[in-house]
Amino acid sequence: MSESQHCAKDSGVAAGWTPAPRHQDELKQVADALRSHDDWLIVTHERPDGDAIGSALAMACILSELGKRWTFGIAEPMPIRFSFLPFFTEAIILAGDVPLTHVVAVDCADSGRFQYAKRLIRDDAMVVNVDHHQTNPHYGHVNFVDSDAAATCELVYHIARSLSVSISEELAKCLYTGILTDTGGFAQPNTSRAVHQIAAELLESGVQPYDIAGPALEARTWQQTKLLQASLNTLSLHQDGLVASLYVTREMLDSTLCTDDDTEILVGFARAIETVEVGLMFRELANGRVKVSLRSKRCVDVARIAQGFSGGGHARAAGCELAEPLQVAMDLVHLKVREAVMEAAECIAGYSSSTSPLG
Repeated sequence: MSESQHCAKDSGVAAGWTPAPRHQDELKQVADALRSHDDWLIVTHERPDGDAIGSALAMACILSELGKRWTFGIAEPMPIRFSFLPFFTEAIILAGDVPLTHVVAVDCADSGRFQYAKRLIRDDAMVVNVDHHQTNPHYGHVNFVDSDAAATCELVYHIARSLSVSISEELAKCLYTGILTDTGGFAQPNTSRAVHQIAAELLESGVQPYDIAGPALEARTWQQTKLLQASLNTLSLHQDGLVASLYVTREMLDSTLCTDDDTEILVGFARAIETVEVGLMFRELANGRVKVSLRSKRCVDVARIAQGFSGGGHARAAGCELAEPLQVAMDLVHLKVREAVMEAAECIAGYSSSTSPLG
């Protein structure tokens, strides 16, 4: 059985529920574009997470069923924990100089997130932009952008339905992976009723939740565990326990034999502290810059903070980079976070009466 055939097995829609996507005009334009052209370059952001990989591979599955040709171009090898997904081994690090004319970008908040692919994209290429970041400027010629979606995979699900592509087990694995990871295991505020209904349909297609949650959310190597141990030694509380931060240096990465991808889970440990509203993780990059990951629980819009440093993301999860030494970067970001927390003081007090001064 070919991969395209493998992606064609059908399953029924969850009983008693009909998908109701927002921005239906945008959805139709994307579906028409994908149906009208035969050769596609699929791109996503550098250091891709579960939603980026899931939505890209789901798009590959959709294009295969439509009989289209596609290339999934990446900047560096993908995290091995997602190797259970279909088409994982067909992702290629882009090389060559043959410009491509049709591009579908998934989970890219702006076109700079796939800068690695720009040399292979013609200046007049059609770019289809499918994304759920609130900071997305609609950079595509065709856009399907919905910041209320829990994951880009939620939007790709609607694209599949709009194109009458059946939700096979292989396609469902990709979609479920993106939704699972971007909702933090269905634990984040972006977990809506529609998310659970889509997930229920994906389970009907044969997805086994534990087989995805294990590698995507839980599995860690010994090296990653050593990095976690080292980073937790840097964990500190600020603003009477409302902010927590930790950091990772190049030396810490080298000594634990870890890579930048191994740091993705760390910010969650800062945010998870009971009194904390904002969790921060600072990571030294090989080029001397500092990557900042920001997470909040309910009240602080961390995307607005990230935008102040030419970054972006979601209200509850965002990121940016600073061309400063680690300590300077930490001081600058903490200053803006302090201001944001003070502005949100009434909201924070309203949802949490258990916050107590921790120094």
